Amino acid sequence: MKVLLINGSPKKAGCTFTALSEVSKSLNEEGIETEIFQVGAKPIAGCIGCGSCRKKGKCIFDDVVNECMPKAKEADAIIVGSPVHYASASGAITSFMDRLFYSSGGALQYKPGAAIASARRAGTTATLDQLTKYFTISNMPVISSSYWNMVHGNTPEEVLQDLEGIQIMRTLGKNMAWILKCIESSKKAGIPMPQKEEKIYTNFIR
Repeated sequence: MKVLLINGSPKKAGCTFTALSEVSKSLNEEGIETEIFQVGAKPIAGCIGCGSCRKKGKCIFDDVVNECMPKAKEADAIIVGSPVHYASASGAITSFMDRLFYSSGGALQYKPGAAIASARRAGTTATLDQLTKYFTISNMPVISSSYWNMVHGNTPEEVLQDLEGIQIMRTLGKNMAWILKCIESSKKAGIPMPQKEEKIYTNFIR
């Protein structure tokens, strides 16, 4: 089993990476393979809703999103982390997630998902709410921890001093590992996945 952890910070080894690394370490201790994928600092175009991905199987903008897509499809679970920028997720991870889920969301169904937020001070709950919505629109079980999935600090060293935050990350890894093992056991027991109904589309004027 493998978990893909997506680092939505432009800093490769910053506070968000530090938090994700704690989750990764906890997963590894439970026998779960992990990979931390760095979104990076290059500009990421937003989704333009062109629908080309439905025909081509990938986004029309051939960048880091298409690089991550096969990794996300292969993984058994997804964890996405973001720093707090103006009380919300970073612009880069927002564009990244919009395009990743629009182009491959169907392939991510029923995979457990979790979000983490890193902040100096505030804006973490709004960021978590924003990121978690990608999972809850995609039939993905959301994994929680002993508190909201957040760490605080202005540097990686300060994040490591946030002992409760680090514990939350460890617990998140353990909870994710447990759910993955439960899913694996259910498959071996012959318990079928939920049967998806044909999608009904409505709006508010008909």
